[in-house]
Amino acid sequence: MNGQSFQTPVEYLKGVGTTRADVLKKELGVYTFEDVLNYFPYKHIDRTRFYKIREVNTDLPYVQVTARLLTKEILGEKHTRRLVAQVQDDTGVMELVWFQGIKWVEKLLIPGRAYILFGKPGFFNGRPQMSHPELELYSSAAVQRKGNDTLQPAYSSTEKLKQFSLDSKGIQKLTAALLEQYAKDIHENLPLYILNQNRLMNRADAYRNIHYPEDINKLNEARHRLKFEELFFLQLKLLKNKLLRIQKFKGNIFEKVGPYFNEFYENKLPFELTNSQKRVLREIRQDTQRGVQMNRLLQGDVGSGKTVVALMSLLIAIDNGFQTCMMAPTEILANQHYQTIKSLVGDDFVEVALLTGSTSKKERKVIHEKLENGELKILIGTHALIEDKVQYKNLGFVVIDEQHRFGVEQRSKLWQKNHIPPHILVMTATPIPRTLAMTLYGDLDVSVIDELPAGRKPIETLHYYESSRLRMFGLMKEQIALGRQVYIVYPLIKENEKLDLKNLTDGFEVISREFPLPDYRISIVYGKIKPEEKEFEMQRFIKGETQIMVATTVIEVGVNVPNASVMIIENAERFGLAQLHQLRGRVGRGAEQSYCILMSGEKLSADGRTRLNTMVRTNNGFEIAEIDMQLRGPGNIEGTQQSGVLDLKVADLTTDQELLQKVRNTVEAIFEKDPELALPENQILNRAFDRRTSGLSWDKIS
Repeated sequence: MNGQSFQTPVEYLKGVGTTRADVLKKELGVYTFEDVLNYFPYKHIDRTRFYKIREVNTDLPYVQVTARLLTKEILGEKHTRRLVAQVQDDTGVMELVWFQGIKWVEKLLIPGRAYILFGKPGFFNGRPQMSHPELELYSSAAVQRKGNDTLQPAYSSTEKLKQFSLDSKGIQKLTAALLEQYAKDIHENLPLYILNQNRLMNRADAYRNIHYPEDINKLNEARHRLKFEELFFLQLKLLKNKLLRIQKFKGNIFEKVGPYFNEFYENKLPFELTNSQKRVLREIRQDTQRGVQMNRLLQGDVGSGKTVVALMSLLIAIDNGFQTCMMAPTEILANQHYQTIKSLVGDDFVEVALLTGSTSKKERKVIHEKLENGELKILIGTHALIEDKVQYKNLGFVVIDEQHRFGVEQRSKLWQKNHIPPHILVMTATPIPRTLAMTLYGDLDVSVIDELPAGRKPIETLHYYESSRLRMFGLMKEQIALGRQVYIVYPLIKENEKLDLKNLTDGFEVISREFPLPDYRISIVYGKIKPEEKEFEMQRFIKGETQIMVATTVIEVGVNVPNASVMIIENAERFGLAQLHQLRGRVGRGAEQSYCILMSGEKLSADGRTRLNTMVRTNNGFEIAEIDMQLRGPGNIEGTQQSGVLDLKVADLTTDQELLQKVRNTVEAIFEKDPELALPENQILNRAFDRRTSGLSWDKIS
């Protein structure tokens, strides 16, 4: 869109005015003419086809019939008043019913006359019925007009909008008025060579046809064009940012692999690295030799050995005279990374410290001094690491373990800790589908660890219905007799904390009866207990003083108990796939065979069944993430809700994966040939860039 006309406030559109404009803003976020144009129909209704009454069935979303009115009558008293009519064609009789607007409709119904009727079909007492159909007197001209009417747009509305006559029909009037008056002002924003290469419809036609298509083919072409455009500008922005960063931020060059790395690799590494881990280390090594600041996303399933790769990367930085830090989103996780890294490097190898909100003033003072004089080589902590008073002598490498994304603001704060920004490695244990990673982290290079360390046995996952509870108890007793420990997790229902607690305490009682003292000891942890009590119970379980941990999902955040070999998830159908997979990852940390048991009621929804079957079938987090995205849509994947990147209006990352890859390749080819977008044919892209207000908050992703 060009010119000022599309930035005009919506109240100035014919048929809107200030009152309706307020409702459109509040309910739909529609503020300008451009917003109206970008409020796309969620479907189109085919008005070309006429059905016979005999063909009507409830599987059809809408039907259109021509039939003659036999009778009409008003039935019932005040609250149950309804207008009922019978119509007939040459194949059968259908009932029509209205509960509102009875007086007005009744005047339109003339027995003996023929009507064109359109509505949602139902059945009542075994006969076809239509509630509140649209109706029009039959005439050959009307039938012909309907036949040419083709596809009618249907727009989502709300109860509030309907009070202002802005139902689907009302919104239709607005888009029609806008297109009629301003379609000529919709200008092209893609270069001609891109349109030709990809056989794309021009922009004005695409907008006309996505609202009011000439036919189904034109509708598909319009959708394809607008999806391409949306994904194109998203990738253009991400890749332009990446290029700018490469030009703007030089990176420290790590010339050598020295004694710290070699000593660790040869004498301290407790297991053989997998091929995946070696590949990722090579990628990081190459990045740190190029003189450009590294920004790499490391994806790996729970337990795939990301921490070791991160530590070995830190050791390369230390070999080159730099300090390093590792940032985690919670104190529990920061603590855990600290313990893991301390146990891997031992006591006298390299100085490691922990800095969180709980660190005492005295300890902080020592840490600050050692950071500034360069003695402290590895600092692990939470957001406390990016406070202004934390100053490093020479920070060269940062690992961010971002279970929930740290914003770019926090990343850039770390960059300011040195005159040349440090290399950054972002780790995530929530596998992200490829297309989502390309969109959310399109400005980062992506590495993947996709195999488990040697000696790790895949977790065996079983789905038991309530009727098999005794088998579940049997497996627990068997494992505890072997000296193992068990988690039992209950879901949280946000709306009903009382019921949560009841489920948990009922469950605890059943377990206590089945596993009595003194043979068995049980810990219980849930959201409402005090942090110190929670920590005390966690520690008892970690030390092996209790064999069973009954908990709500608080253990999801990453407690490492290698001796825990059984994860039982109660009401498993109430958890999302990503959550189930995260919970399963709490076991299988040692070399023993581990089990995950999904307990559910007998009745399952189709999605619930798909989730549980997927868990039983595969341990592959990336496959699980893809299925999760198909079930829930990309906007609900963990960590994406706040990002703003996914406010896509036409494209859908679940179904448009191929298109996204094609768009990405197209954009990469443009930058390869013309990194500054300086060629005459690409000027149109620079102009579109400056103008584009697509509602995407780029600060989150640049």
